[in-house]
Amino acid sequence: MLKHLRNLFAEQPAPTANNTPSEAPASDFALVDACLSGWFDVEGGQLLEGFPIRAEDRVLDIGCGDGQFSHFCAKMGAELIFGDIDADRVARVAEMLKGMPARGLHPLVTDANPLPLPDAHLDKVIAMEVLEHVDVPADFMRELVRVGKPGAQYLLSVPDARSEGVQQLLAPAAHFQKPNHINIFSRDDFERLVTDAGLIVERRTYYGFYWAVWWAFFWVCRKDLSNPDHPLLNNWARTWASLMAIPDGARVKHALDEVMPKSQAIIARKPY
Repeated sequence: MLKHLRNLFAEQPAPTANNTPSEAPASDFALVDACLSGWFDVEGGQLLEGFPIRAEDRVLDIGCGDGQFSHFCAKMGAELIFGDIDADRVARVAEMLKGMPARGLHPLVTDANPLPLPDAHLDKVIAMEVLEHVDVPADFMRELVRVGKPGAQYLLSVPDARSEGVQQLLAPAAHFQKPNHINIFSRDDFERLVTDAGLIVERRTYYGFYWAVWWAFFWVCRKDLSNPDHPLLNNWARTWASLMAIPDGARVKHALDEVMPKSQAIIARKPY
């Protein structure tokens, strides 16, 4: 899935729903969908609506994966710590971020148990699609809260339980075994995990119906994720682009995102 976002940070303006032709690559469709959900607002400096990244911020992106969120933070000029349990991934992200205008770049190979960072060290903490993989989510959250400064802001996301229910019927059994998705969070469970860790929820959002369906199709296409080129997947992208191009397309998207999102996200803050 992440390969569809590789052109996300190109210097040219992002495509919009009104100028995306049906012949455009799927990466453009994915970018339109992400932007309509409030992600990657370069002009406004917000990784997600309500979660600004400033040059003076010290940011942790834990479970950085392929680095698309780290890339945004580096582009905004922040000091960035990007960490993952996979050393090869961290090395690839470090290479990708070379030459970016970040105040500082600090690669970190860690399982976050514990985080090798001092108390009250960070202004922003990002943990995207990580909690579903960890053995004890409450312990992981306590570590994230420990390293945040008073007033630090947190951006956390997990797969939505409704989408996960569909995937359980279609994905190989290994997808829901360690080291993959060993935790499924209802919306109430996710919020409770965040508040029990001592954070104050500022915003909740749901997004990614497009990707929920894409993954359902992906499993039956039997393609390798490194090259998910299949007529069904490509036609789904074009169908979604056609929806986004009509006047009420965004309204339909937001309704579907509420009903069966791929992911749920919470923006929260550590009390002062």
